[in-house]
Amino acid sequence: MAGSVLHRAAGSVAAVAALTLALSASPALAAGTAAMSATQAGKVTDDTVTLELRQDGILHVTESVTFEGSAPTRKLVDRTRYDDGSDRLYQVVNLKGDATLQGDSITLKGAGAAKLEYDVKGAVTPLADAQELRWYAVGAWSVPVAQAKVTVTGPGQLQNLSCFAGVLSSAIGCTTASPDHTGTTAEFEQQELGPGEVLTVVIGYPPGATKGGPILERRFELSNAFALNAVTGGALAGLLVLMLGGLGLVYWTRGRDARVVGHESGSLSAVENGHFAPPDGVRPGQIGTLMDEQADVVDVTATIVDLAVRGFIRIDEQPRQAYDSPDWTLVRLADAPVGSLLTYERALYDAIFDGRDAVLLSHLQGSFAANLGKVRDALYRDVVTQGWFARRPDTVRTRWTTVGVVLTVAGVLGTVALAWFTTYGLLGLALIIAGAAMAVGGQYMPAKTAKGAGALAHTLGFREYLASGDVGGNIPPAQRVELFSRYLPYAVIFDSVERWARVVSSVNGNGQQADNLYWYHGPAEWDLSKFADSMRTFTMTTSGAISSTRQFRSL
Repeated sequence: MAGSVLHRAAGSVAAVAALTLALSASPALAAGTAAMSATQAGKVTDDTVTLELRQDGILHVTESVTFEGSAPTRKLVDRTRYDDGSDRLYQVVNLKGDATLQGDSITLKGAGAAKLEYDVKGAVTPLADAQELRWYAVGAWSVPVAQAKVTVTGPGQLQNLSCFAGVLSSAIGCTTASPDHTGTTAEFEQQELGPGEVLTVVIGYPPGATKGGPILERRFELSNAFALNAVTGGALAGLLVLMLGGLGLVYWTRGRDARVVGHESGSLSAVENGHFAPPDGVRPGQIGTLMDEQADVVDVTATIVDLAVRGFIRIDEQPRQAYDSPDWTLVRLADAPVGSLLTYERALYDAIFDGRDAVLLSHLQGSFAANLGKVRDALYRDVVTQGWFARRPDTVRTRWTTVGVVLTVAGVLGTVALAWFTTYGLLGLALIIAGAAMAVGGQYMPAKTAKGAGALAHTLGFREYLASGDVGGNIPPAQRVELFSRYLPYAVIFDSVERWARVVSSVNGNGQQADNLYWYHGPAEWDLSKFADSMRTFTMTTSGAISSTRQFRSL
């Protein structure tokens, strides 16, 4: 560095001289600073300790400390590893004298000398053929210790003694360790302990000499917290049995539907004496709830189309320019027998019109969205009224899901508590698994009655009939438009709108192409050749409007 400075300051004799003076003074300055620091830090010149082990297992400590410099601090050893699952605690209490205890630190008071006394609990360990006293009598001072002496007395004859000096885990013996002539007192001495180093004394006494024992605290470790033992293993086995039993219950309730459906399945026509007659009288809006126990957006969309083909409303497609969004007007038809509507149909009818005779589909907001909740509730009540379910499917799902969620939350809290304080964390995990299984399985718990399972079988047979394409062969031309229109709402449910819309648009009363249907009117220069595209767009737009209300489940 000096060469670099000289290069940068070439020609400057004064700068070189100043730099040389500074460099030559640095070692002396450093030495002086170190000496001053050592003086300020100080040391313990003598630490004399007397230990008295009493019959109740408490170790009474009396200590005299002589020191130089500022008052030092001692870090107590208050916790050590006992075994794989526990820590051993040493509790220091009843401190008196020239010191203060804060947490695990003792700080001396005064200048030059201090006397203190305190009690230690948990320093005795009962063994098979002896009792062992182990205590970290001197050390972990913040400064070096020049000399340490320890005298130990107890309630019985010494059986053995040893001592270790250095770091806490040191196996190096101390300077001296010896019993007195009576064999009841042990004396230990150590020269030169560094800062933080410890003098550990170990003395053996006869069995039963004291009533003392170790104070243990379970140590949190994941491997211990979730130990597999007889209790946790039994709980997991019990959970497995319960889950298998739950699967059996689901099969018995839900599997019954499959058995009935399999027994009564087969293609079923919806025509009797030339008139439309769906199996079991099931209407489009009921089918979705019957099939999957859910009131869906498509159920409401199909019901709107069904109200139109049955003569309660008319759907008028609005003219639009090239970039306009498509729109339709729903028109209330006068003299329609609204009293014959089912409860959920009437709720939907009132939600659409709400005191008005016509409304644009794009304007179905406000009260329509607010009243769709009534439609959903009416749909669930309807399937119970029809005798297809013993209880509302949504109520059954909510009940099971709520119990499952509560059980899962309790399991999470229980797992944390059990893992922290015990080794039974797996019990909490078992509860979480059970709760989660119940919450998920709750979605499958609604079960149909025998009547409901039969209606489902017939409905699936009707779906098979519509999908076969062999329909209308024996239907007079004058009845085909109405009959095929009645099929269309079911096609909405069965996801075959476009196909059936094309079937409807292919005929009218006299077998010729027409401009409109009795329930669907297009704008000027529109004819039934465009009906399939119009109907597909209408159902998609309507379903989107209903989905935006968040009252129904979207598919």
